Formats: sequence, C-alpha cells, structure tokens
Amino acid sequence: MTRILVVDDEPHIVSLVTRGLHSEGYETAVAEDGAEALERALEDDIDLVVLDVGLPTMDGFEVLRMLRARGSAVPVIMLTARSGTSDTIEGLDAGASDYMPKPFAVAELLARVRSRLRERSATPVLLTRGAVSLDVLGRRATVDGREVDLSAREFALAEQFLRHPGQVLTRDVLLSRVWGLDFDPGSNVVDVYVRYLRAKLGPDNITTVRGEGYRWD
Repeated sequence: MTRILVVDDEPHIVSLVTRGLHSEGYETAVAEDGAEALERALEDDIDLVVLDVGLPTMDGFEVLRMLRARGSAVPVIMLTARSGTSDTIEGLDAGASDYMPKPFAVAELLARVRSRLRERSATPVLLTRGAVSLDVLGRRATVDGREVDLSAREFALAEQFLRHPGQVLTRDVLLSRVWGLDFDPGSNVVDVYVRYLRAKLGPDNITTVRGEGYRWD
C-alpha cells in the first residue's frame, strides 16, 4: 500500500492531512522535526513526502536538499506559511515536486498527491536520446558515458526535452512544467536555462523554433 510521510510540527495540520490521506486509502507516517524527517524519508517504504518548511532542528529546505544530495527521488510536496515568491523558488530549486502555501484546501493537496504519485509510477528509470542519458531515479545525467553535473532545475528541464523529443515545447509550457509558477511572460528564465543545458549536454541537441519555443532534435 502507498505510504506517505507527513512532516509538520503543528498537530492540527498533521491531523488534518493524515485524515484526508486515510480517506483516500493511503497509509501515513509522521515526523515532527527535520532530522527525524530526513531519516524517515530515506527509508524504502515511503512513496511521497508532505514536508513543512518551518521545522525544529533543520528547516524543510535543508531536509529536501539533503534528501536529494543522498540520491532520493521521492516526490516531495512542500507546505509553508510563507507567501514570498523567493521561498517558493527556493523550494523548487532544492528539488521539490510541488509547493502549497498555508492555509490550503485538503482536497487540493490530495489532488496534488495523486498527480505526483501518477507521475512517479509512469517514470522510467532511464531516458536516453542519442549521447545523452538521464537516470531519473538516481538524478544523474551522462553525455557519452561521462557524468555531467546538473542542478535540480536543469535536470527537470532536460527531462522534459528527453520525454518529448521532436516536439516543440513553448516557453509557457516549460515554465508550467518545470517551474510550476505563473512567471511574467516577459521572463527569460527558460532561455537562460536552455543556454545552461546546451553548454552541458551539447549545443546541437536543443533547437530554437523562432517565435514558438524549443525542440530536442
């Protein structure tokens, strides 16, 4: 059965979330501080983590960074009472799968849990296009067998391209799938990260389709 780790030091939040998860047929485990959360999230029986940012011993951002540094690809949905865009970006850059501000609707959280679990079950272990390979679970990228260091956001962008070779992906689509935020349409963040990928994965893999977006060839 699917087991979800709920990490929060507020008992009423833990109770609210676990009741909702149980109603959907999920099993739950609970942690109340960062150190305990990290230890528990690394165990093999955890399929997804709902992780609060404000925790004792270490905050949720640090837990997530350490989790990813140890090679864990478990989906993580972050919860926070902070409303600043910079906090959202920090969480996503650290490797969060999704991000929800408090207060939140339990129905929406459950929908996001279902979505992240579907993505995980559909995720192949290895994506290979030409000389470039992505180990999705291990979060490793190689070019001609040589390992290349990608940030969490670079990896997510590369994964989108390798999952959709030959398709034109617009900037809006990439912003939605990789950043998960409603950025200013004039933002050049996609273009910046495409440059990073071209430098690391090869300049000829990603083609610019003028006026539309980018395509992996």
